[in-house]
Amino acid sequence: MLSIGNVIDLPVPEQELLDELVNVLNAHNSKNRKKIRYYEGHVTVREVNLDIALPKGLSRLEVGCAWGQKCVDVLAARSMFDGFVGQNGEPNDLINQIVENNSLVYEYQKATRDELKFGSSFATLAMDQNKNVSIRFHSPMEASGLWDGENGRLKAGLAIMDSVPDESQKDTWRPSMVNLYTDTATWVLERPAKTTRWFATGYSHKMGRPLMVAMTWDATSNKPFGRSRLKKPIRSLIDGYIRTIADAAIALEFDTTPQKYLLGVSDDQYDAITSDKFKQYVGAILTSTSNPETGENPEFGQLPQGNIEPHIQMLRSLATQFSAATGLTVSDTGVVNDANPTSSDAILAQSQTLITLAEQLNSGNATALKKIALMAQAMQLNTTLEDLDENYASVIAHYKNPAMPSVASTADAAIKISSARPNFAGTDIFLEMLGFDQADIRRIKAQEERIKGSNVLTEEFTADNEKNANTGQNLATGAGDDEG
Repeated sequence: MLSIGNVIDLPVPEQELLDELVNVLNAHNSKNRKKIRYYEGHVTVREVNLDIALPKGLSRLEVGCAWGQKCVDVLAARSMFDGFVGQNGEPNDLINQIVENNSLVYEYQKATRDELKFGSSFATLAMDQNKNVSIRFHSPMEASGLWDGENGRLKAGLAIMDSVPDESQKDTWRPSMVNLYTDTATWVLERPAKTTRWFATGYSHKMGRPLMVAMTWDATSNKPFGRSRLKKPIRSLIDGYIRTIADAAIALEFDTTPQKYLLGVSDDQYDAITSDKFKQYVGAILTSTSNPETGENPEFGQLPQGNIEPHIQMLRSLATQFSAATGLTVSDTGVVNDANPTSSDAILAQSQTLITLAEQLNSGNATALKKIALMAQAMQLNTTLEDLDENYASVIAHYKNPAMPSVASTADAAIKISSARPNFAGTDIFLEMLGFDQADIRRIKAQEERIKGSNVLTEEFTADNEKNANTGQNLATGAGDDEG
């Protein structure tokens, strides 16, 4: 829980915004922690037990379930940000340098997982000591915002800037630097070591909006900060999975040690058998004499073994419901329903819902990334958003195909397109569709240039030799004529 209180040198309006933002951060803390536990698979049987079939003595049993992580990561993996494209498809050196300096392609992957896990993530901008734009992403565990419905953007935002020095200190650690973002300034709030007082330093800017952008998933008009992929219905299915696996594990234990009975034994025989039950179970031969009191021979029997198949059927049912609720294929859950292998066309058809969700994710995040890019360029050029040159203002985010088609299919499509548009074969896009990454494309183009240069030199050398040969021949012919 974050606690700041009154900050020295912070104006009253900003102090009111700060208090509200801190309250928002703390109010969502417990819910966000629960989502983390479901994502990490740290849910115990005690939390999901119905107190009917599972013994209370096994309530501390922890069943690992990766469905929460799968729900987030499989969709996030299909959102592949690939940089920005400038006006008319021309490269924009400024934004490309900003992307490279901030490792934006890699950082976007982490931010997308947080966005899907919690419903939103936040990007903040600042100028570093070298006068370069610094872009950082924050999860709702360390950032919060207030929504401005009139302008359709953040009204103000808060972000904890220093992170936990060690994972073991996460429950006792207190931050010492927090940034407050408003329309006109970024306020840096600092708490010196061994003190409880916070001090504010303001840095004005001319963006006309906070230097903070929210990336949201599945936002609605009454939930502008989005909704998590780990919603309550999804968590309920994960609870069902944990219960079923726990039931199956216990049933399997009983199945491997079926219950036996022995009737008509004497007290001494009974004591000998019950004194070491495991020895009696693993012994190859079980012997007994007749009961001296009754003269009857003991009667041995075994109760029917349990059946684990109902638990497997329940897992398949839960996997099917989970697949329908999340857009994942059933095979993504680790539960196989089909006896025969699935064709590639069938797999693509099953993934269509997930592809649609990925396109929706890319569309929303592309808007947020453009806002980030515009502000980053304006800050680097020390200008306003309105005064940005068209070449800088027209940048758009580029994503790879979320369908993730095979190299063979994209290469075939590229060759067919190049037959209709001959110049297409000379573009980088053609090479990308053939399966080459940017590093390979650079090497290909560099080697093509070297080969082209070598060919030019060879042609010039050949032409010079032919010219010299012709000149020599002409001189020789002229000399013969003079002698005649």
